[in-house]
Amino acid sequence: MPKARILRVAADSLSREEQLSLSRIKIKNFTAFESLDVGLSPGVNVFIGANGTGKTHLLKLAYCACKASRLGVSFPNKLIEVFLPYEKRLGRLTHSSKKRNEAKVEIYRGDSELNLVFWKQPKNPAIIARSSLKSWKTWTVEPIECAYIPVKEILANAPGFHSLFAAREVHFEEVYDDIIVRAFLPVLRGPQDANRRNLLSKLEKMVDGKVTAKNETFFLKNRQGELEFDLLAEGMRKLCLLWLLIRNGTLHKGSVLFWDEPETNLNPGVMGMLVEVLLELQRQGVQILLATHDYVVLKELDLRAAESDKVLFHALHRGEDGVIRHNSTEDLLQLQPNAITRAFLDLYDRDVKRDLE
Repeated sequence: MPKARILRVAADSLSREEQLSLSRIKIKNFTAFESLDVGLSPGVNVFIGANGTGKTHLLKLAYCACKASRLGVSFPNKLIEVFLPYEKRLGRLTHSSKKRNEAKVEIYRGDSELNLVFWKQPKNPAIIARSSLKSWKTWTVEPIECAYIPVKEILANAPGFHSLFAAREVHFEEVYDDIIVRAFLPVLRGPQDANRRNLLSKLEKMVDGKVTAKNETFFLKNRQGELEFDLLAEGMRKLCLLWLLIRNGTLHKGSVLFWDEPETNLNPGVMGMLVEVLLELQRQGVQILLATHDYVVLKELDLRAAESDKVLFHALHRGEDGVIRHNSTEDLLQLQPNAITRAFLDLYDRDVKRDLE
């Protein structure tokens, strides 16, 4: 990818949605990363890589930055509640190398920037961090609406979860409480636009119904009646969650969707329709960050994306020196290293070889 693509573009050349979207993540000595500088597309960003290369950590970091754009939400505290370091010590999120004591995080969108520096303090559980007051003020001028869909589906456990989480110290990442709160939001006032109705219609065909809620319990409602989420397949629940987020206006122009392994518990046969929904969301101005291990997700995006769609593939990999690096490209065929495609082709080759023998 040309170097210019990973640098911030002049604000006057960006659309309104692009100015609000995340454009760059730059980190040093944070969790698994020694140093990383990733440019983001305002459309769909797909992160791939072997286990332990930091895909989920990047999604969570960017999500915390989006949540911190809202007044009253502390970026360091959000990092603690989402990453859950031992004894809530922010310093435990620094890279494990003994030579380095300082972690630095910079998140960009348009001409605003959020930066944070913190240190290892193994004997002090208090938050020890600093950030630029100027960057903090510009970052919170326009709050970023966002939603994070974790690997594990949580809506079946919604009854009483938010009340318990708010009152008790329970060892759940805050993303689970966040998404339940988002799912319960009522519908926006006014008529739904045609684009949103179209997306909802596609998802309703995929799950064969609509979602309702009673007494903090979610149901899938169709002609056969109402089926509580505890009795619904987990993959279907994730599609129902996406339906709720679109219907209640959480996912709208200028918002960001984070989705960790959307393929989990989903039949590959429905992945094409789901990718169509995600591509349509980015056409409507929703920025999307995905982490995946699935070949079908990659190929469906590659095959279904129109020339005008903004899809960027990011490959994270650990070098022989143990350092995590990345490559980014708009062309899936040029994505290197691509462990997902390599594994799929190896499987295909072995299958053909067995048949020929």
